[in-house]
Amino acid sequence: VQLVESGGGLVQAGGSRTLSCSASETIFGFNVMGWYRQAPGKQREEVEEVASIFSSGPRKYADFVAGRFTISRENAENTVYLQMNSLKSEDTAVYYCNLRWSGREYWGQGTQVTVSS
Repeated sequence: VQLVESGGGLVQAGGSRTLSCSASETIFGFNVMGWYRQAPGKQREEVEEVASIFSSGPRKYADFVAGRFTISRENAENTVYLQMNSLKSEDTAVYYCNLRWSGREYWGQGTQVTVSS
């Protein structure tokens, strides 16, 4: 399975951005799709994830999301989204899509999000 992210770019602080991630094949059965991020000099950290039986929430998310980010998925399209609002400079990172399915884990190539202050 290949995961392809899109939607990264430069955004001003306080602005919004929506990331998308599409899987290259049909994902069936239970699975979890989510987003991680890695800032320069820091470890990769989980942002938010949602299981396949939910198109949106309830979901698992990091404390720093604090109501600013919302994950959702379109199962029919094998796509997961991350709506990011009220972006801060500390949100600058490479954002990676993640899929856990049938005992395996898959990663996208990452998309850069840069928040300018």
